[in-house]
Amino acid sequence: MSDTEIVLEAKDLRKSFPAGPGKDELHVLEGLNLEIPKGSITSIIGSSGSGKSTLLHILGGLDTTDSGDVLWGGKNITDYKPDDLAEFRNRYIGFVFQFHHLLPEFTALENVAMPALIAGTSHKEAYKRAQELLDLFGIESRKGHRPTELSGGEQQRVSMARALMNNPNIILADEPTGNLDQENTNIILDQLFELREAVGVSVLLITHEKEIAERSDRILNLKKGILEPL
Repeated sequence: MSDTEIVLEAKDLRKSFPAGPGKDELHVLEGLNLEIPKGSITSIIGSSGSGKSTLLHILGGLDTTDSGDVLWGGKNITDYKPDDLAEFRNRYIGFVFQFHHLLPEFTALENVAMPALIAGTSHKEAYKRAQELLDLFGIESRKGHRPTELSGGEQQRVSMARALMNNPNIILADEPTGNLDQENTNIILDQLFELREAVGVSVLLITHEKEIAERSDRILNLKKGILEPL
């Protein structure tokens, strides 16, 4: 990978959780290493409780690691102060979760525009880009609807549009189709994997379904706290 630009790198990540009185700590990550090349689609699979979501949260600056480094463009985000970390996440990372985390009081258009508005973009520019992204995902006609008025598949597409709002370097997707039926799963996956061609973004996908992971460039298995290629 020496000739390839690395968007995200993790070095010797370790993370443990208390396991209760009289029990040993639960070691989730045991010196884990990872490199994500620019423009790549990488899937991480693993059994339930293996630490996939914990890893994603650490990589995205949503959780802390006991030790080790998370490098974005050579900058170690484990050293960032909370305000700097929040600004960094908003600018460089797009998150897509199993549960959409859309703001219920706002319309689809307003939800998508929110990251740009937080970053200081003008309302005119933010809403213009939000409308373009909703059109990219085929739901421009639903822009005035609130989350409760949208289907699960539509909500996830709004979530994906929001993730792209600030032109992130990478999409971190945690079980994005976990609550969808097969038809909507196929739609979301098709659109997720087309993002590289459409906007040139890297994708790191967390899933427990190997058949979903097989659509990516590379599959890594999280087992006993480390990543192994499949």
